[in-house]
Amino acid sequence: MRIGFIGLGNMGSGMAANLVSAGHEVLAYNRSPDKVSALAERGAIPAATVAAACDADVVVTMLADDHAVEAVTFGDAGILASLQPNAVHVSASTISVALAERLTTEHAQAGQRFVSAPVFGRPDAAAAAKLFVVAAGDPGTVADLQQVFDAIGQRTFEVGQDPTVANLVKLSGNFLIASVIESLGEAMALVGKAGVDKQAYLELLTSTLFAAPAYRTYGGLLARGEFEPAGFAAHLGLKDVRLVLAAGEALEVPLPVASLLRDRFLTLLAGGGRDLDWSALGALPAWEAGGPKPGH
Repeated sequence: MRIGFIGLGNMGSGMAANLVSAGHEVLAYNRSPDKVSALAERGAIPAATVAAACDADVVVTMLADDHAVEAVTFGDAGILASLQPNAVHVSASTISVALAERLTTEHAQAGQRFVSAPVFGRPDAAAAAKLFVVAAGDPGTVADLQQVFDAIGQRTFEVGQDPTVANLVKLSGNFLIASVIESLGEAMALVGKAGVDKQAYLELLTSTLFAAPAYRTYGGLLARGEFEPAGFAAHLGLKDVRLVLAAGEALEVPLPVASLLRDRFLTLLAGGGRDLDWSALGALPAWEAGGPKPGH
């Protein structure tokens, strides 16, 4: 399949490389050309512009936020203007439900297809093609894209025909991860101040009550104080919690824990933690209890 790929950041670079490895013809675009050059060495075709990357059956966007997706989609030389009729825009980014709704409507009006397919997994999972894909859109289109999803992930979950549902599910998952990080940080601060070894405590937790990957991954980062380089930066965590709150407001669903997490992320960013991994959120309780500042 001929695939345009826009966004070669921590996640996108691994995803695009796996599409190349799977035998797809990948047209790669990124604002930083060095990342395109690195992927070209593996067999990708450099695309000088967004429009050039849209000369494909499918274009995948993997970008940081709503603003970045809007910047490449709308406008005279954006995806909407450049993609051929019946071609597909796959948004793998974690974006707002409102933007997903707008993309669904405007692509349909342009005679194009749109599928939301955000992913769960950190950059190491992206590089290893072990992501979990959450897909929503026209069932036939999603089926046509299965070979794309198989190249980047270990399993695809179809959650409905409305693309916005995939974005809501993704945001809800990130909300739960942030909740885990905060609660783990509080528990570790409590036992750590009493002299309990954090790594040993984590081993106890993940061998008994909480064996889920989120506890192992983020508990390990917390126990080691390993917040740089960021797999997912704290400011993006704040962005996602704000999107969760916006979705809750639109659906009239109170989310009091999400409100707390927003304030906790603001505390982390105010203390200089903007570019730390979002797991540094869990280091705030120990700092507030007299320990070192996150990232120091």
